[in-house]
Amino acid sequence: MCQPHRIGGLLWQRNFRLLWIGETISGTGNAMATVGMPLLAVTVLHASTFSVAALTAAAYLPWLIVGLPAGAWVDRLPCRPLMVSCDLVFVLLYASLPIAAWIGVLTIAQALIVALLAGGANVLFATAYSVYLPSLVTAEELVEGNAKLQGSAAVAMIGGRSAAGLAAQALGAATALLFNAASFVVSAACLLSITATTPRGPAERVTTVREEISEGARFVMGDPYLRPLTLYGALANLAYTGSTALVVVFLVRVVGLGPGATGLLLGAAGIGGVLGALLVGRLARWLGTARVLLLSALGTGLAGLLIPLTGTGLRAAYYIVGALVVAAGIAAGNIVTGSFRQAYCPPEMLGRVTASMRFLVFGGIPLGALLAGGLGTALGVRHALWVILTGYALAGTLLLTREIRSHKNLPAARTDS
Repeated sequence: MCQPHRIGGLLWQRNFRLLWIGETISGTGNAMATVGMPLLAVTVLHASTFSVAALTAAAYLPWLIVGLPAGAWVDRLPCRPLMVSCDLVFVLLYASLPIAAWIGVLTIAQALIVALLAGGANVLFATAYSVYLPSLVTAEELVEGNAKLQGSAAVAMIGGRSAAGLAAQALGAATALLFNAASFVVSAACLLSITATTPRGPAERVTTVREEISEGARFVMGDPYLRPLTLYGALANLAYTGSTALVVVFLVRVVGLGPGATGLLLGAAGIGGVLGALLVGRLARWLGTARVLLLSALGTGLAGLLIPLTGTGLRAAYYIVGALVVAAGIAAGNIVTGSFRQAYCPPEMLGRVTASMRFLVFGGIPLGALLAGGLGTALGVRHALWVILTGYALAGTLLLTREIRSHKNLPAARTDS
């Protein structure tokens, strides 16, 4: 049983602790890949700006292809075996890159294929992961659980991104990706060690996958809270991920930093994610979840406009401050949104609702990455960042609906059911 008065809270629960450890370690590996894949393309394969952006597009394109049916599949399948299978797929895919580099056959085409297939596995894993957490904790513990997972993810981002640059400089960008492959072995082992929980939902389904997809989409688009959250997430992700698709090119080719300094700068900015995860619980109790959501969305948009000002020397502080505030706001907003969705939605529909929202929220990412690559080629990387991050700043206005801005807290459950 959770003992919230103890330091560590949910970390005293064995099942949650195993989930937390596994996802923290795999998150570190993922953070290394976030920097390592573009560094591989830039420093080893000498890829164009558009090709580097296409790596980000390939990683998120599966949300447009299998994002909607993934929700119905997750609602039908046991989450833990599905997540373990995805971890093993990640291991094989990311290990293939250094192996190909060692034998001299690595190409940008292979990197794009790995990004695409890993993105497909991530659609299933991320959907199942969101559905699996409520089976390990109570409804009252969701904010704490999401905050701990987001906080450790932010720490993993700091360590992983910093380590990626240093490892790439010391071992080579391709070899450094082995750390990412190994991290998913740990994630799978932790998931397998979790004590089985009672299966959720009915054992049999009488509706088709297509009918269930439609039901989830109607639920989201007809809800006064889920609809604006989805539209905001779609535009914000399209814009901000477009900027992240260019950031390694920007820091290496425009600002003039080396791989090590680039990794350290990207990692240092991730401190904001830790701060956001640490503070969101207190802010939610003080201001209310709806107000924290608005503050995070509007504040991060304005802070993102500091990033294109980045230069060498003291001007590097523009990136650190801007990215730090953005990371803090994103972490806080994700915790509030994820906890709200997990408590608000009927458990038997959570997979479909999550996938329907993420179909649009993550589906815009490949479009944003390709748009960023095109703008970076046509306007130059720094000017492209100005255009994209201005769009990101405007996205927060989509949350200024009557239902959200007129209440202190988001509702804990639907009132019309």
